[in-house]
Amino acid sequence: MNTQDFITREALVSPSTYTPLPVVLHEGKGSWLWDIEGNKYLDMMTAYSAVSFGHSHPRLVRALTEQAQKLALTSRAFHTDQLAPFLEMACSLSGFEMAIPMNTGAEGVETAVKVAPRWGYEVKGIPDNQAEIIVAENNFHGRTTTIISFSTEPIYQKDFGPLTPGFKAIPFGNAKALEEAITPNTCAFLVEPIQGEAGIIVPPRGWLKKIREICSKHNVLLILDEVQSGLGRTGKMFAFQHENIMPDGLILGKALGGGLLPVSLFLSRKDILSLMTPGSHGSTFGGNPLACAVGIEAFSLLQEEHLDQRAKELGAYMMSELKKIDSSFIREVRGKGLWIGVDFHKGLINGWEVCERMRFKGALTKDTHETVVRFAPPLTITKEEIDFGLKAFRDTLYEIEQSSGIP
Repeated sequence: MNTQDFITREALVSPSTYTPLPVVLHEGKGSWLWDIEGNKYLDMMTAYSAVSFGHSHPRLVRALTEQAQKLALTSRAFHTDQLAPFLEMACSLSGFEMAIPMNTGAEGVETAVKVAPRWGYEVKGIPDNQAEIIVAENNFHGRTTTIISFSTEPIYQKDFGPLTPGFKAIPFGNAKALEEAITPNTCAFLVEPIQGEAGIIVPPRGWLKKIREICSKHNVLLILDEVQSGLGRTGKMFAFQHENIMPDGLILGKALGGGLLPVSLFLSRKDILSLMTPGSHGSTFGGNPLACAVGIEAFSLLQEEHLDQRAKELGAYMMSELKKIDSSFIREVRGKGLWIGVDFHKGLINGWEVCERMRFKGALTKDTHETVVRFAPPLTITKEEIDFGLKAFRDTLYEIEQSSGIP
């Protein structure tokens, strides 16, 4: 069967909740992917940072297979010998005291939006059912009903009501707006330190430090969603370390599963997470031995191979090279570490077209909001591979300029 045959088959049994590029992938190794027709592509997207270690990293595959042959799943009805070592490593690396293991990033966020109100009622003294959580405009935290309830993207909410109350949105990167939005019933500020789906939006320098001060002043929990930005992606192990702050809660996911399976965590202090009691939360698959074994190896790889430092150095190089591109299409290049967005002038070019054309040059990535092309390659990528991807992007822009007649 050829590419179109597979796409047609998929369309018959799968609703179009995504608009993928017209490639049918079959194999992945390191920074590279192959489709069913044998074409080779550089992965510049890594499943939204979930494949930060590259495809089929031998150490992660070995950890997965060895654990799968021993014990994969028991549910949390029983203890296992993998959960404590995994959570101990997560807490040691992040500076937190306790963690709740889940599977997807959205589940990690859902955990946070349950823990925060419980703390608000039992510790802060907020009246029953009056707790509020502040979020940022243009946020993306997942697609569950509760999470889309505090999205500001109409398409995420259309026809899915009634929506969950108790959330209010403020402009991202605006510390003054946060302080003005806080009321006695505010239990938490949930925010991405860098907005991913919005187009790799980096807040003003000093913003994280300022919102930490504001939350502390008003007895509000600061919860950071680092599902995409965490685990080395931005050039630090966690994005909050760029401003030397400590949030009250941290959500991790994606790369934590080594690109092999879903693993997520909500981490916090003991005085907060100890409020969660039997029956208050849980997951059949959360913290399963297979996930824990892969998570332990993922943490080990991050530290032993200094992937955060690698992201810092290669990200600076990639950002510099992107800014050198002389194209009338480009409005801005922004990002941190190996997480970069190239924003185009609206109306001149479509990000989808750029990504669609890049695949013919052997590089895969994806646009967001039509005007931004994202780059989030594996943290294990080489400089030579980055140069290959940059050339594909650069040549694509020049070809579109020539065909459009834009000087």
